[in-house]
Amino acid sequence: MGNQFFMRRGEYADYTRMGMSDGIRSCRMVPQYRGSYRMRIYERENFGGQMHELTDDCDSVMDRYRMSDCQSSHVMEGHWLLYEQPHYRGRMIYFQPGEYRSFRDMGYSNVRFSSVRRIMDLC
Repeated sequence: MGNQFFMRRGEYADYTRMGMSDGIRSCRMVPQYRGSYRMRIYERENFGGQMHELTDDCDSVMDRYRMSDCQSSHVMEGHWLLYEQPHYRGRMIYFQPGEYRSFRDMGYSNVRFSSVRRIMDLC
């Protein structure tokens, strides 16, 4: 829960300058992955509304798919980051393979995800 940050391997002398608060409460290692990438995003909770399948990064969900909201997803392959703003900016959430029926139930009720990136492109 809370804000998430993706950090590449390296040293970080002052993480508060990166926008983090006074402490880190938990962390997760993203496993190395060398396969294909496939994810479905849905306009509504419980896989409802418009659906689009992604196999590559998308810098603006609205521009590419004319989809104004994304409330659930199904990650079939790979590890992904969804960003609050277009062009991979703002808050993000990490997704590993699995079904995510409701972003609201995950604590993201007031967030509209606007861009999607495969993690392999960041490593």
